[in-house]
Amino acid sequence: MKLKVLVVDDSALFRRAISEALALLPDVEVIGSAPNGKIALERVAAFAPDLVTLDLEMPEMGGLEVLEELRRQGRGCGVVVVSSFTSRGSELTIKALERGAFDFITKPSGGDVQANIQAVRDALVPVVAAYKRKSEIRAILNRPAGVSAAGAAPLPPPPRPVPAARQADGGASDLVVIGISTGGPNALAALIPYLPADLRAPVLIVQHMPPLFTQSLAKSLDAKSALSVKEAEDGEVIRKGGVYIAPGGRQMKIAAGSGADTVLRITDEPPEHNCKPSVDYLFRSVANQYAGRTVAVIMTGMGSDGVTGLRLLKRRGAHVIAQDEASCVVFGMPGEAVKAGVVDQVVPLGRIAEEIVRNLRGGGL
Repeated sequence: MKLKVLVVDDSALFRRAISEALALLPDVEVIGSAPNGKIALERVAAFAPDLVTLDLEMPEMGGLEVLEELRRQGRGCGVVVVSSFTSRGSELTIKALERGAFDFITKPSGGDVQANIQAVRDALVPVVAAYKRKSEIRAILNRPAGVSAAGAAPLPPPPRPVPAARQADGGASDLVVIGISTGGPNALAALIPYLPADLRAPVLIVQHMPPLFTQSLAKSLDAKSALSVKEAEDGEVIRKGGVYIAPGGRQMKIAAGSGADTVLRITDEPPEHNCKPSVDYLFRSVANQYAGRTVAVIMTGMGSDGVTGLRLLKRRGAHVIAQDEASCVVFGMPGEAVKAGVVDQVVPLGRIAEEIVRNLRGGGL
């Protein structure tokens, strides 16, 4: 069965580019388009799309208002935000993701129409594939026992937590590192504000995002949290209770500073797993440079970024927590870590803050 998509954008040029890009994807059918939010809501009611691509800055009714109304009406369609590559666009995108949008892509800025269509297609391919997989799993979970659907992808078995590995001497951890991607802003908003103000460790986060967007994410989380949340800067010393987010489009690692200090280094080294920032890049530096104990958290996201770094961290006695499939938007990154046997706990999103604090206090399992 084809995925039915409604395209919403006030620009006729981008409606065309997105529609043509989607038409190139197998098992996708563009069922209509809308130039503003009011018409979009009418067409959602009329056509019942599975997925909506949603511009955020539109006349009549903006994208955030559309999201709120879709939620109020209980519409089951997913939303992929199509964002402008600006500071305002990044701020609106973070708000949209926190309100339940599945993911986002950025609008291409070139003048070549065919190149723009190809760029949009390349951005949409992994997002649409991840949404279809999430929808299939949701449908199977919601199906009455004993009922099957022809052609439905089999539901993978639930992950089995690896027996927890104790720290070498049973002591507390003193650094937290988090790797996250698709679904990250919403998941981080359900995690970081629940960490206590007296957290006894720095928190380093790699969220797969382009430039500008990580700065907006940091501002949003900082406003919600007792901890200080900021986009990381080159050369700054990491402090207990500080939360540092890798800048979009850059790599972040740790290095020895003066005395006992540990500092962040922001670099322009190449992408890893097509990601910049990369989870593996940060995790590897922590395994190689950090003398203390680490709690590593791998959360919702596509792909396998982070698995190699987790292997190295495990050798240094790190405790690894993975977000469970039911609470993930995409179980790619945590699922690959579970398969690799480098995870100590698989827990729901709502328990991750608790488990971080427990391990920082040396509670273990």
